[in-house]
Amino acid sequence: MRFGPPETFPRLLADIGGTHARFALQTAQGIGAARVLSCADYPTVADALRHVLAGWGAPTVRYAALAVATAVDGDRVRLTNHPWEFSRDALRRDFGWTLLHVLNDFTALALALPTLPPDGLRQIGGQTAVPSAPAGVLGPGTGLGVSALIPVPGGAAVPLAGEGGHVSFSPADGQEVALWEFAHARHGHVSAERLLSGAGLQLLHEWLGAPPSPALSPADITARALQGTDARCVQAVERFCLLLGTVAANLALTLGARGGIYLGGGIVPRLGALFVRSGFRRRFEDKGRFSAYLARIPVFVIDQPHAALGGVAAALQHAIDTSRSP
Repeated sequence: MRFGPPETFPRLLADIGGTHARFALQTAQGIGAARVLSCADYPTVADALRHVLAGWGAPTVRYAALAVATAVDGDRVRLTNHPWEFSRDALRRDFGWTLLHVLNDFTALALALPTLPPDGLRQIGGQTAVPSAPAGVLGPGTGLGVSALIPVPGGAAVPLAGEGGHVSFSPADGQEVALWEFAHARHGHVSAERLLSGAGLQLLHEWLGAPPSPALSPADITARALQGTDARCVQAVERFCLLLGTVAANLALTLGARGGIYLGGGIVPRLGALFVRSGFRRRFEDKGRFSAYLARIPVFVIDQPHAALGGVAAALQHAIDTSRSP
């Protein structure tokens, strides 16, 4: 990554999801260690920013970029799955920043793909990625983020800023028709995110039988599935992986993502070998006449901690360059 003039450092980088917010300072030497805060511990994003900056000794920051788990359109930013909201202009003025750049969190993750080291990726089937082809990015966590990186002439690549996690859920078998009916009765529109998220994992667990009291958290369901001690948790996670296979394949076909599909978010990387053994890849390739097409597309689990911060840094560099252009 090309770094800018020394007077633009340090820069503040943030990747803000519905549960955790990750912050780092970037200097001319690179990105420092990330600080992770629980969003629930702070009434506002400004409170979280003040806390983390104070912990770093209140450095003088003039340039900042925030990747946020929501659509970014206009001055007002509201997280989809957390109560935080803010005015971009007011936040910039309050902190005295010369420039504040705000982008979607999975747009940032897409921008980070070229910076990921090979040992930070785990391939799940397929062949070799085609560098000149689009790559898709998605990941279930508190919500379901979706983006892509599209190569353009000249060697550059453009990230997509979309909300593909909210496309309609598409059942692939009779059981999933019953699942759709269960979710529709409760929520009306059944999006992919409704099932492929932490809350979706809980919904799947409930659909499989009467819920315990108190209900298990997404972390509990995942832990019991990994331990193999709870058959219903194992079934819930397996169905989750199948559903993710459908959504990932739909994204790959829509984009022509021969550059690969990359899985981030907070859930899949934690599943480890359980995800590898799951029916994800089988479902990913189960597309009738286009099964052979999908069989060639590699899928990668992103195991690099705080991977999106590299994309946040790239986006901020571009915003600084643009602001300084004549």
